[in-house]
Amino acid sequence: MNPIQRIRNIGISAHIDSGKTTLSERILFYSGRIHRMGDVKDGERGAVMDHMELERERGITITSAATTVSWLGHQINLIDTPGHVDFTIEVERSLRVLDGAVLVLCGVGGVQSQSLTVDRQMKRYGVPRLAFINKLDRVGADPARVVSEVEEKLGLEAVPLQMPIGAEQDFQGVIDLLTMEAVYFDGPKGEDVRREPIPAELREAADRARHGLLDTLSLYDDELMESLLEEKAPAVETLHAIIRRLTISRDIVPVLMGTAYRNKGVQLLLDAVVRYLPSPLDMVYYAKDNDNDGAEVAMTADPDAPAVAMAFKLVEESFGQLSYTRVYQGRVRKGQTLRNTRSRKNVRIGRMVRMHANEREDVDEAGAGDIVAFIGVDCATGDTFCDDKLNYALESIHAPEPVISLAIAPAKGNDRDKLAKALSRFVREDPTFHVRTDPESGETVIAGVGELQLEVYVERIRREYGCEVVTSAPRVNYREAPTRAAEFNYKHKKQTGGSGQYGHVVGRLEPLPEGAEKDYEFENKITGARIPTEYIPSCDKGFQAARMKGPLAGYEVVRVKMILEDGSSHSVDSSDLAFQIAAREAFKEAYLAAKPAILEPIMKVEVEVPTEQQGGVVGDLTSRRGLIHGTELRGDVTVISAEVPLAAMFGYATDLRSMTQGRGTFAMEFAHYKVAPRDVQEEVIAKAKAAAAAKR
Repeated sequence: MNPIQRIRNIGISAHIDSGKTTLSERILFYSGRIHRMGDVKDGERGAVMDHMELERERGITITSAATTVSWLGHQINLIDTPGHVDFTIEVERSLRVLDGAVLVLCGVGGVQSQSLTVDRQMKRYGVPRLAFINKLDRVGADPARVVSEVEEKLGLEAVPLQMPIGAEQDFQGVIDLLTMEAVYFDGPKGEDVRREPIPAELREAADRARHGLLDTLSLYDDELMESLLEEKAPAVETLHAIIRRLTISRDIVPVLMGTAYRNKGVQLLLDAVVRYLPSPLDMVYYAKDNDNDGAEVAMTADPDAPAVAMAFKLVEESFGQLSYTRVYQGRVRKGQTLRNTRSRKNVRIGRMVRMHANEREDVDEAGAGDIVAFIGVDCATGDTFCDDKLNYALESIHAPEPVISLAIAPAKGNDRDKLAKALSRFVREDPTFHVRTDPESGETVIAGVGELQLEVYVERIRREYGCEVVTSAPRVNYREAPTRAAEFNYKHKKQTGGSGQYGHVVGRLEPLPEGAEKDYEFENKITGARIPTEYIPSCDKGFQAARMKGPLAGYEVVRVKMILEDGSSHSVDSSDLAFQIAAREAFKEAYLAAKPAILEPIMKVEVEVPTEQQGGVVGDLTSRRGLIHGTELRGDVTVISAEVPLAAMFGYATDLRSMTQGRGTFAMEFAHYKVAPRDVQEEVIAKAKAAAAAKR
């Protein structure tokens, strides 16, 4: 097993179509993992990391794929993640367990909408990163503009370690600003790295760029500052050490350049991964100690410490569940028994494998810093496994709320079991995919974060389970919210033979501000035991049950605070159930008096179109109730940023293609909930009433 200092756990993340999977293929090829480079556009002979049939057909990454490669005597555990926002959970859970990341940016597109999302995720989990500006052979590629966008839009200290030789179709290689050499990539597949003196015409620009690099680094390092003031040239190894320290502390983001498709720059990126990104020993991770009131404890990548590991991704397969797991501390051996601290059950690790996309290699032991998969271990995403000496829980994975849903049913009645099996599997695998049964219609409803995500799952049900399904049109997940405070005073009193029911609650309902961290809050202001302490949780439970189905249109009520101020109880007739009923009815009474409103999900949309077609696309977005935030010219394309209600965006991909002769692209992600216009509210309420009447 490699010493821990020689392990790198990295993810490759980016906006859709920035070239992540192509870059991953090149990394596999140059490291000797594969002997033929695949390509996203190759269809059946496509990229190794896009191993699903659907991924190859659509030319997109749907699930993150893990592999392990060797470079300069280091073990690199690599995860290629999807770029499409509908599969953002794949990025989220990968970054949760990685020590470092490569943020891939398109040399033409620069920092795009999904780049911002990925950057937020990296900041959430404190992941150090390198930036790789890809596609420098494309028309309109401008690395200097991309570097300034990284600083302005992402708020990062971008430090270019290279500058390009040539531009667009004349892009030939890069100048290494640390060694001050020109680097070219020869051979049919760019496998021969050739270092030459810098061409005379670029020498002055290279000197300026190196001066800027040293100036930036000297702001963080006093010894380097002294050397520069004394006009001493710093050693290359000294610069490597400074860059590594500043990258791990997230003070800077080293920027590298190239074009993965044309096989230029990838080997230097791998060198940088090994040199600058952290090993598991360089990172400190924290867990909550369940035996010590959830106190935070630091974990060390010590192979001799008691084992702690986390399952971050599940895949159901014919022979059992595959649980991708990161070992944080200690060693995990085949045949060992670990404790799942969430379910409090002991599990035996029967078989353990190291993954290479969809292929696997059996391993008998995994140490701190390793990423492996357990086979046949029953667990959920985010579960922590510990040695029986510990009872730690690692922070779970942040999963965005679903904003879109549709009803699904098998086309043939006897396929009901197949559908149930498929849905059960996908819910276990994907925390953003939700399934529920509508209590009134009995329909099965699936919900997710985007139209494409649900479309892919429906297609997978057809292909992987041989189950034809019928789906309804996608539906928007609206919300309801009060707009002003209201009081409640409700007494539930029921007397039938024997003991009766009595619960009395008095208090106030208040709206929470937009952007509040929680959708619901409960405050108990009861004094003098007017309501016995044991019934306070019953009141809270009743309020929460009532808010799940708002009286206005049946949607969940959010941004609401319930304050319990007074009430009364009966020594015989009061019970848990009586106070739950009283709270439920009190909520409805106060809510209808609080001028409730329908909230609709607003999406952040970024559209890239040929400049001459900008006007029509802007007009179309405005007609969809969109709010245009800005337009930006990038070469011969214009990028339009807007916020548009989700309800107006169904089928937009088809409309955009027809408006732009197939040349327009767009990315969309959830932004926030906002009060819908009065006519939209009335329409939503009318539809809800009509649907309720039809079910009677």
